[in-house]
Amino acid sequence: MKIYIGSDHAGFELKGKLIPFLHELGYTAEDMGAFVYDETDDYPDFISAVARAVSADPESKGIVLGKSGQGEAMSANKQEGIRAALWYGGELSIIKLSRTHNDANVLSLGSGFINENEAKHAIKLWLDTPFSGDERHIRRINKINNL
Repeated sequence: MKIYIGSDHAGFELKGKLIPFLHELGYTAEDMGAFVYDETDDYPDFISAVARAVSADPESKGIVLGKSGQGEAMSANKQEGIRAALWYGGELSIIKLSRTHNDANVLSLGSGFINENEAKHAIKLWLDTPFSGDERHIRRINKINNL
């Protein structure tokens, strides 16, 4: 499976550590930027590239990073077909629910609130958790898609 990954300056350093981790897990990781550290860059530029790529490749997933992850999730969710879930630490069951109930295809991480090991654990859990396929969840996702 291909994983598209992108961040602004706030997630730039962590993104650089997560790409080799994704390769270790057996995934193909495609870096969608930022490609250089620039503290004045704008996260929608990179997050939209991830969201467009995932939207065009339904078998793929996306990971986006920023300081809080909030704006990144909002930006990703503007793209048709994207269901971005946000995690910036705390209870990990939200990671599993984002996959089992919502079939989240983008994970937004708040790099200012988690460390490298927490990010890796969250990503592995998210990627290892399948969508339940329950009719009620499919119905709800279809309603989201039709908004």
